Amino acid sequence: MATRTESVTIAGTPVRDQNAPRTFWRDMTRSFRRNPAGMVGLVLVLLFLVAAAWGALASPADTNRSSLSQRLKPPSSAHIMGTDGFGRDIRNRILTGAPLALAVGVVSVAGGGLVGCALGLMAGYYRGKVGTAIMRLIDAMLAFPTLLLALAIMATLGPGLTNVMIAVGFSTLPRFARMMQAEVLAISEREYITAARAIGAPARSIILRHIVPNSVSSVLVMATLYVSTAILAEATLSFLGLGPRPPTPTWGSMINDGSSVLQGAPWVVLFPGLAITVTVLGFSLVGDGLRDALDTRLRER
Repeated sequence: MATRTESVTIAGTPVRDQNAPRTFWRDMTRSFRRNPAGMVGLVLVLLFLVAAAWGALASPADTNRSSLSQRLKPPSSAHIMGTDGFGRDIRNRILTGAPLALAVGVVSVAGGGLVGCALGLMAGYYRGKVGTAIMRLIDAMLAFPTLLLALAIMATLGPGLTNVMIAVGFSTLPRFARMMQAEVLAISEREYITAARAIGAPARSIILRHIVPNSVSSVLVMATLYVSTAILAEATLSFLGLGPRPPTPTWGSMINDGSSVLQGAPWVVLFPGLAITVTVLGFSLVGDGLRDALDTRLRER
């Protein structure tokens, strides 16, 4: 019989019944809300998403409109974050660069995560020669730092937003594969997996009904953390001139453009740098908060 959740009203305020059924995700949400750092990170991520939505609606003509008479103007009421060496409004360019950073972070991590988790799942469940071959390839990729591997791929593919997504996604792939293999090896030793095998459940059913659902939480935490890594990698590649071609505004290219006038106009570098810092910090805090919440929930179980 299904358990019904009861509610009690005290002084006109509904209060959840303490005997209400507990679920994994409900307990995780409660633990996350009690984490101040995680909540600060969530606020920063929400602000970034608002900026990305605002920037996606901005007109390219307004973003790239230059005026030599307005070049290198300090922050003022007319230009809240000042102007760059071409007289372009820095605030508009930062907002326009936000959806590009979000696209790189989400698409590259999603692509690298899906392929990496699939490889790790195969290596962890089937093992044998196939698993060994996959993990030796992953070990070879892990020998290269994330940014160095992305640089090597960009040197082959050339500059461009799509190539940045491919390079960053490919560089995060081995981390997801290694994590997924460890998760599968741990889950495969549990009693319910042994029982499923004993009754003759096919491998596909075990993977889809037991292993994948029980590894989603770890994948979610790692994906959140690696979104910040992907955004930072995209900014680095754009700073080196390997990102989207000008005049497309990216935070890394804005810092590169302002590096030559850093002493006379520090705001040209300051505000794009702050945008990168706040965004990376937000996703990192959210990832840490999710990890702590999941660890708390798992310890209680």
